[in-house]
Amino acid sequence: MEHQLHSLLTHYGYFGIILALIGGIVGLPLPDEILLTYVGYLVYHGDMSYPLALLSAAVGALAGITVSYFLGHLLGLAFLKKIGPWLHISEEKIERTQKLFNKFGPFLLFIGYFIPGVRHITAYLAGISRFNYHKFALYAYSGGIVWILVFITIGKTLGQEWRRMEMYIHQYSFPLIAAGLLILAFVFIYTRKRTV
Repeated sequence: MEHQLHSLLTHYGYFGIILALIGGIVGLPLPDEILLTYVGYLVYHGDMSYPLALLSAAVGALAGITVSYFLGHLLGLAFLKKIGPWLHISEEKIERTQKLFNKFGPFLLFIGYFIPGVRHITAYLAGISRFNYHKFALYAYSGGIVWILVFITIGKTLGQEWRRMEMYIHQYSFPLIAAGLLILAFVFIYTRKRTV
């Protein structure tokens, strides 16, 4: 994995980050968190600039999620179900994410980046449900920027030990998902109480 990431970033540099994240967010089976952590390692190593790495990652992730939103908006649920198997998005994942989206709405767009298998579907569902684009952009883009900042900074901070992040992602993905959903539920309940 490290060799493939290194080749991608050596050949294409910052443009490689953009391309990889567009593909990863749209749904190609790419290890987005590992890519971002590796980019952070390259920043630590002095091979990339921290501000330019953040900017490139933001352009890629936000472009990817915007493409997903408009594909969902223009082509609907039938399209997502048709291409889903090619992108490792099962009907079960779509239904589960749809239930979460119906329950939590825009908050899922913000935190969905941190939940493997969910970030690939939320923007499609927002587009399919004709969710207001400006509201979508507010939550999805701010969530994307936080996600990028977190993982690139983790890689930069871990330095030579950046590979540990891959182990943590695989080992603790379920507790991370559960914690993310708990945070999401808390934010949802808190804001509902404030508006009542």
